Amino acid sequence: MDQSPTIAQALSEVGPRLKRLRTLRGVTLAALAEATGISKSTLSRLEAGQRRPSLEILLPIAQAHQVPLDELVGAPEVGDPRVRLKPHRVNGNTVLPLTRQPGSIQSYKMVLPAGRSTPELCTHEGYEWLYVLSGRLRLVLADHDLVLGPGEVAEFETRLPHWFGSTGEGPVEVLSLFGRQGERMHVRARPNHGSGA
Repeated sequence: MDQSPTIAQALSEVGPRLKRLRTLRGVTLAALAEATGISKSTLSRLEAGQRRPSLEILLPIAQAHQVPLDELVGAPEVGDPRVRLKPHRVNGNTVLPLTRQPGSIQSYKMVLPAGRSTPELCTHEGYEWLYVLSGRLRLVLADHDLVLGPGEVAEFETRLPHWFGSTGEGPVEVLSLFGRQGERMHVRARPNHGSGA
């Protein structure tokens, strides 16, 4: 059966995509073979483009990496209304931009690994608001050295020397709102119905 050029192109990119994903995550072929039950030689040939990808091979790999199957295959999008955000690696952190339009305030979800726990303070224009989703966040801000847990929030001017990362106990997930021009968050309080005003 003849394949369309689009399908042939997608299949030819599977091997390099699998290798890139594995190396970005720091997983060896041996470790992936153990996690999936697929032989190391089969995985190696698949990554080198010497073996055709099949569902029997791709499904366990997707499960081991905890990614959707279409991320491994790079299947062309077909009218799917979901927004497909692409994470980036920045200074060892995984950063997922949540704001799609340019503007004054940008939002991000960040995963800060446990290994990045040594403060390297910096300063720049702007204002940042951080919300801890999971893990324990260490925030060094000028003379303050704080630890925030899930559900806690910090906001600060980024002209102050600052750094944030893991306490070293495990990774941290945070939501960040950042205004390059120094825009602050505005929180609206609920009206007090009992005041009679």
